[in-house]
Amino acid sequence: MVRTLGLTQLTMIGVGAIIGAGIFSLAAAVARDTAGPAVLISFLVAGAASLCAAFAYAEFAGMVPKAGSSYTYCAAVLGEVVGWIVGWDLLLEYTAIVAVVAIGMSGYLDFLLNAVGLHLPTWALGAPGTGDGHRIDLLAVVICLAVAWLLTRGTRTSARVETVLTIIKIAIVLLVIVVGFTKINTGNLHPFAPFGLGGAFTGAATVFFAVFGYDALSTAAEESVEARRKLPKAMMLSLGISMALYVLVCIVLTGLQHYSELNPKSGISSALASVGMSGLANVVAVGAVVGIVTVTFSFMMGASRLWYALSRDGLMPAWFGAIHPKRKVPHRATWIIGAVSALLAGVLPIHAVAELTNIGVLLAFMVVCAAVLILRYRKPHLKRGFRCPGMPVVPVLGILFSVWLMSFLQWDTWVRLGGWLVVGLVIYAAYGYRRTRQVMPGDSVDLDALDDMSDSAEPEPAPTPTP
Repeated sequence: MVRTLGLTQLTMIGVGAIIGAGIFSLAAAVARDTAGPAVLISFLVAGAASLCAAFAYAEFAGMVPKAGSSYTYCAAVLGEVVGWIVGWDLLLEYTAIVAVVAIGMSGYLDFLLNAVGLHLPTWALGAPGTGDGHRIDLLAVVICLAVAWLLTRGTRTSARVETVLTIIKIAIVLLVIVVGFTKINTGNLHPFAPFGLGGAFTGAATVFFAVFGYDALSTAAEESVEARRKLPKAMMLSLGISMALYVLVCIVLTGLQHYSELNPKSGISSALASVGMSGLANVVAVGAVVGIVTVTFSFMMGASRLWYALSRDGLMPAWFGAIHPKRKVPHRATWIIGAVSALLAGVLPIHAVAELTNIGVLLAFMVVCAAVLILRYRKPHLKRGFRCPGMPVVPVLGILFSVWLMSFLQWDTWVRLGGWLVVGLVIYAAYGYRRTRQVMPGDSVDLDALDDMSDSAEPEPAPTPTP
């Protein structure tokens, strides 16, 4: 892969990953069904938990300029088995996130089509169980496949598209905030917490995936210029910008329309239309489509780079992680992830996929926080482009936040995660354990050699697998 991403593009990828379905769809769904106007608290709690983990990720990103994100970090510190478990876990979670945001985008696309007099047949409007006659979310399927096509065009081209779309998205969100504040009815904000604080905390567990896009950002380390210095900055910038926008939009959303009347599929547009601002509602629907494209882009990119890292290290067959000879991207992994996310988006409701996403992400955050804590005391001499503040309090808080939020998720979500991890351990025992010792006999990351690693030029190619 080629290093082409600078600080601006990295920050835009991070913001693009964070700002999307969380603002445009999930905030309305959680406010209506779980938290009421206290959805604001849901995002603040999720953001606080995410910040603790972000500091840990930033320290690793400033130290290990390699693709793979949590998988690479955990394998380097806690061993290959833990690294594999985290990598296998996140492979599913990233793919599920793509599906979640595609479902969120399909609601706004349908809103736009209806505005111009076009109506999809009932069977194509959503997954089974989401409405009478629904069989598949056709628009969500098309979105996943279209983003996979964009990503296979090459990193430089797709990153430029991502940057432009993210700027448009931020501009539209700011427009909603400025105009929306003039139409707020404070009566809609009462009662503030109709489901109690427990509902707000449950909402935090549901929206958590919407505030951690920097995780996917860290998978692009081998395509970043001066990754050790710029990746930590991009993580902090993207999270700070996104949280400010989330807080303001939550206030506008629940102030425009009573929480019980919010539309979970096109929340902001429907709220604006309810106060006579149909023109702006259509503009927001366009912005939502643009914005959610950037989220699918960021996480599908993250999933494909993670799969590339797993294949490079021998934990999965090298065929999956093959780099396109001309475009220099893992094209096979990208197309497979696009197809699987399209399947999930087409047949599953958004809440089921969102919870599956969150439990895996929280598990990874918990392990990364533990790893950065252990490594700080085990190898304090290592060169770090960024140092997690407040050691050891911040990583410990990250672990406690993760465990606490996981406790609010449904039991069947735990069962699904457990089943997926069992499958992963079987694959590791049958294939990865032996193969990785042929491909990477010295391990993928030698922590003691990190000071000599360059992150400003193209990385050395991985060793050729032994036949």
